[in-house]
Amino acid sequence: MKATASGVQPLDRVDREMVSLLQKDGRMPIVSIAKELGISETTARSRLKRLITEEVIKVIAVSNPIRLGFEIIGNIKLSIDLKKKDEILQALKGIDTLNYVALTTGGNDIDIEFIAGSLSEFKTLIFERISQIDGVNSVETSLIVEIIKDTWDYGTAWDD
Repeated sequence: MKATASGVQPLDRVDREMVSLLQKDGRMPIVSIAKELGISETTARSRLKRLITEEVIKVIAVSNPIRLGFEIIGNIKLSIDLKKKDEILQALKGIDTLNYVALTTGGNDIDIEFIAGSLSEFKTLIFERISQIDGVNSVETSLIVEIIKDTWDYGTAWDD
């Protein structure tokens, strides 16, 4: 198989099917995965370990922060001095309430998802943490009032 333009090696059929199964049920036992894929339990276990080690997948519980009692969840868009990009990204990685940080193209440079326990925590995050990072030019926030769709079973780019 040829690598994609981004240099990513395509997954073979077994890996793709394993990813698909785990996207639907991250708690699926390895025995069931092996049976479903028609491979040995040892092979399934070693493939799963490789997919995790190579950061193809993470097997975690995806939760609904609203149902867990968090008062404020949302999105932050930053415009930054691109010459200070690496330092800014490193500072953002160190903020625990940020659960997603991505360098982007378009009208803003960085896209962030956050979860805050209270309005006070949100205020501190925006005005005392993010806005104070050297090189952050502007901060735009939007708050999530209801989660309508939250799916993670999108398969792989190589699915048939």
